[in-house]
Amino acid sequence: MTTTFAIELTAPGGIECLRAANRTLPAPGPGEVRVRHAAIGVNFVDIYQRSGLYPVGEMPAVLGVEGAGVVEEIGPDVHDVVAGERVAYAGLPLGGYAQARNIPASRLVRIPDGVEDRIAAAAMLRGVTAHMLLRRVFPVGAGTTILLHAAAGGLGLLVTAWAKRLGARVIGTAGSPAKAELALAHGADHVILYREQDFVAEVRRLTDRCGVDFAIDGIGGETLVRTLDTVRPFGMVASIGQASGTLPHLPLTELGARRSLALSRPSVFAYAADLSAYRPAAEDLFGEIIAGLPVTIGTELPLARVADAHIMLERGETTGSLLLVP
Repeated sequence: MTTTFAIELTAPGGIECLRAANRTLPAPGPGEVRVRHAAIGVNFVDIYQRSGLYPVGEMPAVLGVEGAGVVEEIGPDVHDVVAGERVAYAGLPLGGYAQARNIPASRLVRIPDGVEDRIAAAAMLRGVTAHMLLRRVFPVGAGTTILLHAAAGGLGLLVTAWAKRLGARVIGTAGSPAKAELALAHGADHVILYREQDFVAEVRRLTDRCGVDFAIDGIGGETLVRTLDTVRPFGMVASIGQASGTLPHLPLTELGARRSLALSRPSVFAYAADLSAYRPAAEDLFGEIIAGLPVTIGTELPLARVADAHIMLERGETTGSLLLVP
């Protein structure tokens, strides 16, 4: 056994429900390894879990679904990972907000030479999500036009840059000129300042009233409803989050005759749980990073300041990925 510093969630609620703790970490069990973190990713899903929107089960719990570090100890029946290897992971089980954790060896992917630990931690969940969206939900290629909300966020910047490498035209939305400039620097063709412009009207104008082929919405609420009007007939809308706090109840008639749309609600956790999808997605991601795909880290904070990280995310004050450093 060993002791590790961690941030625990004591009950569903606000940041006051997060507390620092020293937790006893048993030796890795069968099929498990112990990873000592070099960097830990913070994602909006952590806020959903902290608030109780996505229940996490028994309390106290350690949140965190993304990290990178070094294999420290190996449990029984582990044959494809060795101590000292640099590894990263994304997805369940929870447990990332800690200096060290035990995790099933099957969740780990080796970090290739040429990719820093902090870049791997910043890219894993967002990169697997981007792969799911651009390769599985709607195969994107030359001639595809996409709409991407929150284009300057960690996922937004990665999707923008990856979609451009695939030959797509990217229309993004952002909340400030500075965020718009960042999205443009990552390859976005147009960025709509949604606080000043009607994004539906702008998308229609930019596409000669045809609409985009694929829209990606992590906002929810009225934004998702209005996004339906930005997509061409027989196009696709992917709802991947609810930063506004709610998801609308959409009757099928909203998709039907007039719009003729497909609506997807894909789960990156389901995608990551399927090892036949997860491992190729991670390999593609690292290959793209080595080939030049940018991964932007906007903020790095000590692990003890995870509450500040949640506040920044909830207020929309971040650009790029947000990391915790143990």
